[in-house]
Amino acid sequence: MAKVIFSIQYEINSNKKEEYFSVVKELKNLLKAEGLESYAVYEIKGKPNNYQEIYVFSSDEAFDKFDDNQDERLNLLINKLTDLTTANSTKYTTLHEVTEI
Repeated sequence: MAKVIFSIQYEINSNKKEEYFSVVKELKNLLKAEGLESYAVYEIKGKPNNYQEIYVFSSDEAFDKFDDNQDERLNLLINKLTDLTTANSTKYTTLHEVTEI
C-alpha cells in the first residue's frame, strides 16, 4: 500500500510564538487516527517563524478518512493555528508514494 505524506507550511506571527507552541503541543497529544503513522512539526531552516507540519499516513484510505475522524477539540485547535498564521502564507502539499519503483 502506498503511503501519503500531507504537509502544511506557514509563517506565524512572531509575537504569538509561545501561543503557537502551546497549541501545537496539545494538537500533537490529541492527534490519534487509524492509519496516521506520524505527525511532526519542523521549523524551516533560515526562515524565522516559518514551520511545516508533516503527517504520514499508511494509505490513501487513511488520508481520506482523516478529516472525517476529527473531534471538536481538534477542530478548535486547527482553527486556532490558522488564526496564528500570517495572511496568505499557508501552503498545502500532498505526496503519494511511488510504489512502482
